[in-house]
Amino acid sequence: MLHMPRQARIDAPGALHHIIARGIDRCKIFRDDADHDDFLQRLAKLLPETETRCYAWALIPNHFHLLLKTGNVPVASIMRRLLTGYAAGFNRRHRRSGHLFQNRYKSILCQEDAYLTELVRYIHLNPLRARIVRDLETLETYPYAGHSVLMGKQKIGWQSADSVLTLFGSKLTHARNKYHDFVAEVVEQGRRPELVGGGLIRSAGGWSGVQQIRKAGIFQKSDERILGDSSFVESVLAEAEENIASRYVLKSKGIDLPRLQRIAAALTDISPEALAGPSKSRNIVKARILVCYWAARDLGLTMTDIARHLKISVPTVSIAVKKGETLVREEGLLLQDHLNVNI
Repeated sequence: MLHMPRQARIDAPGALHHIIARGIDRCKIFRDDADHDDFLQRLAKLLPETETRCYAWALIPNHFHLLLKTGNVPVASIMRRLLTGYAAGFNRRHRRSGHLFQNRYKSILCQEDAYLTELVRYIHLNPLRARIVRDLETLETYPYAGHSVLMGKQKIGWQSADSVLTLFGSKLTHARNKYHDFVAEVVEQGRRPELVGGGLIRSAGGWSGVQQIRKAGIFQKSDERILGDSSFVESVLAEAEENIASRYVLKSKGIDLPRLQRIAAALTDISPEALAGPSKSRNIVKARILVCYWAARDLGLTMTDIARHLKISVPTVSIAVKKGETLVREEGLLLQDHLNVNI
């Protein structure tokens, strides 16, 4: 059998991602309340630390859904920390060994303005579709999905409930009622294949509308990693391909973290070795910001790898990358303009 190569994940700062991760061989990844609580505690630490917003979530015995808007930490880094840490704890608690999750979770980059509320509704109805709860009223008090938070039945600081509710009204009670009615409209619906990637557009009339378009011989730009209209899909793919091509060129020229360190050090008149560690010297901080930004944005390196190399924390790298956006823009410090600096 011929296997197609896996496509690269698509990510961007501030991107909206629908994440789906399943247990290996359909095994349960949540066996009891201790499992649920451990998973939620990890989210409570990881999401604020990485400045990642969570708009919706649902934990099902053999899989989970998250709707995340990333900050400066790539979604791949967030998921690596979450899945690795949780799997290790799960194996200790249940005295098992080996992989817990399928090797590759599904990450769908979504067009926020067109799909945010649809995805919140779809994800929060998962416990009902899975028959974990019997009806919408019971779902309101189910502690392992974000619907209860939006309905005011439980408080979770890391869930961006206000950001969702403001889309339904400016007054809290009215917004909750509108959100409730919005969810109730589709309680009888089953799975929504048009909401799990493929670049389909809502204006086509949903899944049935898309099928009719295809029967007519009209094809839209489509990619299973993206959910949005054709122009959104095309722009995301163009940017992703440009970034991948740029990273390939840089790596082919031998541009790596030590090289970035030497370039930044030369531009700020310090020694490359001074960059490693927590020094607050103005020039060292500036050079460290440049290295973190270039490494994350231009080379596509993970925050964890950058932090390990520079002997600083992942949150420090995240803050540096964010500051780097302004620094590079205001001072014209694009990496490609300084590859030939005397080092």
